[in-house]
Amino acid sequence: MVFTDTDTAGMTALHDRFTEGGLDRRPELIPPALPAPGTAAAGFGDAQRASWHIDVLTEVPVVVYAVSGFADGRPVTDPRPAREATAKGQTSVAAQAGLGHDAAGVAARVEDGLRRAVAEAVEGPRATPEATKEAR
Repeated sequence: MVFTDTDTAGMTALHDRFTEGGLDRRPELIPPALPAPGTAAAGFGDAQRASWHIDVLTEVPVVVYAVSGFADGRPVTDPRPAREATAKGQTSVAAQAGLGHDAAGVAARVEDGLRRAVAEAVEGPRATPEATKEAR
């Protein structure tokens, strides 16, 4: 996640720039992985990116992104955005390995958790569907 210092209008403009301007399809705009020593991420660089999903949220000042690649660290010569890698009939490495689905799924889970946390902080614990079920 990348937290920004702007309002809804600024996030909407950034969202539009990413989606309408095609920035969400450019792998060089994805921040690098944190190369934590002794972890799989230590060897994960630009060459290992197979697929990615990026979403500029407009209701909170956050950009959520997720990148997928092979656990063994092999490089990928034809990375694809998740939207493309999950489309019917795609034959890229990312598509055939399901890595577009992985990236989109991780990003969706992060977004859901963030939205729940914001709703609970703004409206209280009963604002989330889970809290409403637990209260019954």
